[in-house]
Amino acid sequence: MQASFERIATELGLDLQKFKMDMQSKELTNRLLNDMVEAQQNGITGTPSVFINGRKLKQRSLSGFQKLIDD
Repeated sequence: MQASFERIATELGLDLQKFKMDMQSKELTNRLLNDMVEAQQNGITGTPSVFINGRKLKQRSLSGFQKLIDD
């Protein structure tokens, strides 16, 4: 799997050395885990997730946006 990530990083033109360092970074791993915990606590199950006035948008249509804004 690591080789696949490195291949994709190379295809995207990323700095491969920095990418490898970031993949091994405890700080970045902890930030990611904290974000995942926060997402779970807020009922986020995927991306993108949209919140309006602190409420999760469930109906992704113009009328859904408008209803949540008006509420």
